[in-house]
Amino acid sequence: MYRIIKDLSFSYAHRLLRHNGKCRHVHGHNARVEVVLAAEQLDEQGMVCDFALVKARLGSWLDQVWDHRLLLESSDPLVPLLHEAQELFVELPAAPTAENMARWIYERGRSEGLPVVEVRLWETPSSMASYGES
Repeated sequence: MYRIIKDLSFSYAHRLLRHNGKCRHVHGHNARVEVVLAAEQLDEQGMVCDFALVKARLGSWLDQVWDHRLLLESSDPLVPLLHEAQELFVELPAAPTAENMARWIYERGRSEGLPVVEVRLWETPSSMASYGES
């Protein structure tokens, strides 16, 4: 099995409504994302996938949709207030935890036709969550 890893990064803010500590308040992170791609055979160029293609399909999506955005669960009481204020934010179907975010990036990569097998999201230099094939 051949594997490659493409590093991507973005900055975001979020809060975790059901967290008992500091994370229940709005705070920010500089995320590092490792996208792991794999293939049994290399393509005609001798690659699993062109790194530029990963950046174009997944990196540009992160830049346009999540970078420098406030990520909130749709049930967050701030959502209606931010809509009313016409503030820029992203409404998500579940808590914007590192675990969920890794899954959503994985699913986006797969929907873009990339051979993604795992996504690792580093919320801080010492804290990482991953989602992928077992």
